Amino acid sequence: MLSNQEKNNRKIKFRFQKKINLSNRIIVKQTLLKLFKKQKKALCYLDIIFCSDEYLLDINKANLDHDYFTDTITFDFTPKGQKETIGEIYISADRVKENATTYKISFQNELLRVMIHSTLHLCGYKDKSPSQKKEMTRLEDQFIKTHQRLCSTWNKR
Repeated sequence: MLSNQEKNNRKIKFRFQKKINLSNRIIVKQTLLKLFKKQKKALCYLDIIFCSDEYLLDINKANLDHDYFTDTITFDFTPKGQKETIGEIYISADRVKENATTYKISFQNELLRVMIHSTLHLCGYKDKSPSQKKEMTRLEDQFIKTHQRLCSTWNKR
């Protein structure tokens, strides 16, 4: 029989259109699950798809009518009236790599930030205005610290 933690971990799936090194997968899932819980959002299912710039550009054009590269696109497929979130997050590994170089941080840290950022969108946060961006950045920083604490606890086992 699966524990609650194992059942919850199965609610988040990582898929790879483009192969990447994704460290600490279980801890990443736990971090995102804690984010949902802290935001008082239930999760039914979340797919996180890592892809190329070109793949995400096609999605951006087809679904949002945007003809430019982006690091992530988030889709909320939760039926109206349902409380448990169903979502898909597409992340361009190429954009994450370039952004990590630009901001002089590791690929893994930028990847984590983008996953948290996208998950915040599923929890209803927006980033159109300066104040919204500031709040999202604050929450990203908060959940990066949560992830670091979980990693530290995990490594002490």
